[in-house]
Amino acid sequence: MQKNHYLVIDTETVNGIKKEDNTVDLSQSLVYDVGWTICDKKGNVLLTRSFIVREIFTDYPDLMKSGYYADKLTQYYADIQEGKRQIENILTIWQYFLDDCRQWQITAVMAYNAYFDYRALSNTIRYVTKSKFRTFFPKRYEIWDILKMTNSILPKRKSYISFCQENGYLTKHKNPRPQMKAETVYKYIKPHCQDFVESHTGLEDALIETEIFAYCMRQHKKMNKALFTQKG
Repeated sequence: MQKNHYLVIDTETVNGIKKEDNTVDLSQSLVYDVGWTICDKKGNVLLTRSFIVREIFTDYPDLMKSGYYADKLTQYYADIQEGKRQIENILTIWQYFLDDCRQWQITAVMAYNAYFDYRALSNTIRYVTKSKFRTFFPKRYEIWDILKMTNSILPKRKSYISFCQENGYLTKHKNPRPQMKAETVYKYIKPHCQDFVESHTGLEDALIETEIFAYCMRQHKKMNKALFTQKG
């Protein structure tokens, strides 16, 4: 029987393009770092990719100054020099993505808080190609949201509620709720990793999100998965 394979993707972005009134349109976030894993449902990682988007990282230095983690630029340069990350044009990265999906017969593409990555990657390819290509994700691939999966399992689980209360991982709402950040969820499923701090780099975050995905699959519970609800 053909094994199911999955692609877990994560991006890092700049704040987007300034409008005429000098405000920034956050809906136009652009990707400078993207990484993904190919895995099975048990979380076994079969392939990893890590790319820096040349057009944003190199060709638009003013945009990079607005990056959420622009202070990591020195490390990015070192990683590129050492071959840990490839710097490529967005269309080349897109081709790697499509080839990997075909070669591994991907069952679903997913991310944690998937709409952010879905929108940012499509914004980027549309922006760079001047709308010649308007979406990064072909319609034939189902998009799953790992955050939706965890929200189907953890928020009402007593042990998770206690974990968040005891460690101060609560939201700032009037009635605080357990945080659902990937970093917090990872600490819960990996009790020996309480000092863990999310890297906020594409591949490294995709790796922990792969483990969260596998944890959700091990629960054998009904979960919301799809980013977009099927109509009809």
